[in-house]
Order: sequence, then structure tokens, then C-alpha cells
Amino acid sequence: MKRIKIAQLGVGHMHAYKIGALRQFPDVFDVVGVAEDDPAQKAAFGHHDMYRGLPWLSGDELLATPGLDAVLVETEEHALVPAALRCLRAGRHIHLDKPGGEALPPFRALLAEAERRGLAVQMGYMYRNSPAVRFCIDAVRSGLLGNISTFDAVMSRHDGETFRRTIGTFKAGAPYIFLCHLVDLAVILFGEPKRVVPLSTCTRGDGVVDNGLAVMEFARGCTATLRTSIVEAGGFERRNLTICGDRGTLVVQPIELQGNQAGGRVFLTLLEDADGFKKGTHEVPQPPIKGRYDDQLLEFAAIVRGEIANPYPYAHELRVQRHFLDACADWLG
Repeated sequence: MKRIKIAQLGVGHMHAYKIGALRQFPDVFDVVGVAEDDPAQKAAFGHHDMYRGLPWLSGDELLATPGLDAVLVETEEHALVPAALRCLRAGRHIHLDKPGGEALPPFRALLAEAERRGLAVQMGYMYRNSPAVRFCIDAVRSGLLGNISTFDAVMSRHDGETFRRTIGTFKAGAPYIFLCHLVDLAVILFGEPKRVVPLSTCTRGDGVVDNGLAVMEFARGCTATLRTSIVEAGGFERRNLTICGDRGTLVVQPIELQGNQAGGRVFLTLLEDADGFKKGTHEVPQPPIKGRYDDQLLEFAAIVRGEIANPYPYAHELRVQRHFLDACADWLG
């Protein structure tokens, strides 16, 4: 099995720690180095243990590495799209952390460049590969829940002033960082929305958008409410999904276990026996928990090798980004 020769560009993203997940799979990934051209970002984040023993390169040196297959794009969030485009123009597949920028045209150009070159773009939406979320996706697609009327999703936190200042650097604040995950799940489950209504607010006088809400309408009367907050006591533990149909309801509470490990507790309510599940409310056993990004990065390796098609093609990523920006539109201007 060919090892994927991979490197990381940038260390300033909130999820840049995922290079540690890569290094857990030395039979799959040959991690050749890390680059951070911003001295302030390198000084702030480059000392973490996940980078220990890796060569530090300039961005140009990294992209010129002979035989380099792919790059994790983990710059701080404002710089993601231009950094990703730089990697694509160097002929490298990319795992691009989220979100895909505050405007649609640059992200559309990025996807067009990738498609023109036949390069993979995997977005860092980790819930896509969660076993609990996969169970929900399969349940909706199989018709287990019947006709879906309601999708509610919450992805909140409770944070101090340092994180709040970081969130304040984004026009749409907390919704910009967190609602993208929930919009992605809604689009995976229900396709193209008929409309998206942004309703996010500030709860303090400092102008930071800290209380996010968007409502989406889909075909056949299905509505989705997507919430995120950084001022919610116990917010991380309350992260959840609820999917309601006329035959059954699914609740995932919490979405992740032991902090941010891939897992989640799934509760299924059915009006009648169906697909091997008894009527009533039961917890559905899930596989043992694992690293948040393990399955996604292994999937990326299979895509890069050409073993599987990308399950989330360019058109899906563009649709998610478009409607994510709709969900933040009241603050993006």
C-alpha cells in the first residue's frame, strides 16, 4: 500500500492539532514536514508536541518537496483559501480546514482550480465521519424515520475573553466558525434548501456575534434550526442533533464523547418495529470511540490513492459554502 507523502501548511488553525492524527498512521502517511511563514503564528503555536521531530520548512520548500502528494491546509482561518489555492497550483491534493472564507467567489475559484487539475479537496468537517452521524444519515436515506419534518442541531461552547477576542476577528463571529458544520450536515441529509434565514445576535455590547441561529427550509415541509453559541454554560456537552420523522425520531446527545472524540450516544424512537429495531425508545449501540479525525484522514488517503471517489464532490462543497454564507449573511454584509 502506497504511503501518502504529506505535509502541513500552517499551524494557526483551531484544529491544526490533527497532524497528530496523521502521525498515528505511519503505515499510511509519510509526514515530511510542516511550514508556517507567519513568525507570530509559529511562535504562538509551533512549540506543541504534535510537531516534535518534524522538519520546519518554508511554504515554498514544503510545496517543492519531491513526490509530495498532499497538504493539510491549517493556516489561521482568515488565510485558508489563498493558502489552499497555492497548494493546488503546486499540484497537491488538499485537506482544507474550514470554513471556506467569508465570500463565495474565491472558494468557487479554488474548487474550479482543483477540478481542472483533477485534485482532491477534502473539507475538515469532522462530523461527516462520525459513526453516530453516519447512523443518522443512513437512517434518513433508508426511510427508517419516514418523512422528515424537523432537523435541529446545536454546536455550542462556553468560552472566556481570549477566545471571544479571536471570534471577534470574524465578521459573523461564532456562526462563521461553527454553523458551517451544521449546514454541511443539513445539506448532506436533505439536499438543496429552498431558503435560508439568518438570525444570529450579539448578547453583549462589544459587537461580537456570539449567539448564532439559522433556519433552513427544505422540500416536503422539512425545516432545520441550526444553533451555535459561545456563551452557553455547558454548551460543549449539550451539542446534539435531533431528526424527527412521521415514523421515528433520532437524537444524538452528545455528538462527541470524552471531549472531542468521535462517538456520540444515539437514541432511536420508532412507532413500529422496522429494519431490525423494536418500537419504542432505545439507545443504539455505537462502535468504540476513536480519534476525531482518524476515519476522515484515512478516507483522504484512499481518495488520494484513487481507491475511492471523493464522497463529497466539488458541487457539494460549493453548495455547502453558498448556504453557509447565507446562514451568516446578516453579518457578512
